[in-house]
Amino acid sequence: MSNQYQGTIKKLQSQLNNEVHYSLPIDSTLVELNQLINKKVKFTFLGDIYCIKCNQKIKKTFAQGYCFPCFRDAPETSECILRPELCRAHEGESRDMEWSNKHCLTNQHVYMSFTGNLKIGVTRSTQIPTRWIDQGAIKAIILCTTPNRYLAGLIEVHLKQFYSDRTHWIKMLSGKFEEPDFEQCYLEAKKYLNDGFSKYITENKWVDINYPIQSIPNKIKSFSFDKESSYEDILVGIKGQYLLFKNNRVINIRKHTGYSLKIQY
Repeated sequence: MSNQYQGTIKKLQSQLNNEVHYSLPIDSTLVELNQLINKKVKFTFLGDIYCIKCNQKIKKTFAQGYCFPCFRDAPETSECILRPELCRAHEGESRDMEWSNKHCLTNQHVYMSFTGNLKIGVTRSTQIPTRWIDQGAIKAIILCTTPNRYLAGLIEVHLKQFYSDRTHWIKMLSGKFEEPDFEQCYLEAKKYLNDGFSKYITENKWVDINYPIQSIPNKIKSFSFDKESSYEDILVGIKGQYLLFKNNRVINIRKHTGYSLKIQY
């Protein structure tokens, strides 16, 4: 193994081309991952974890990378991140109004994606298609656009009567699912929105997302650097925020945001 990098990692970065192009941020370096598929890679946890907000050294993370005080107080971990309908920035209430002006009081999209099951979600304009890729969606489409996060949250709550808002990660990674008639699904979703939310509907087309996967583990088993400080295997694919390895193991990189690692290949 002639190449190695070490430092604090963040979640995988992605670009949507014919297939998703992935890179792993390690401190100020971006390690290109697509070129490592079908190669042996070794990850070693160096024992240190740092908060991605304040850079304080910590023993465990909250909400994928934060220390407890930042988890409690930072605008990035506000209740409305998981439940947009709880956002009150439009009423002038926020942990940080400057942050909310950029993240909550801008155009928000209610979308439908297919990750093995149809699901709905909310994200702002700058997070498309990143949000879909992070979830491992193979197709996605924007249903509505609203001027703030609160309104998008109301629409999401309405659509939860008919669709899930969660990704089943094992099903997503396995690829063992039947694809529905996507155009029919889109028309059906718009029908559900006609009652009260029709003015927010936007006409769009499904976006196809292809991932760099050579093979899928037969029996998926996840591992964590909290329990295994070192892992060496052949990288066979990347989907969502997961690395897939030849020996049926997968790891969620986003879950380890803030961890200090060494990567060798």
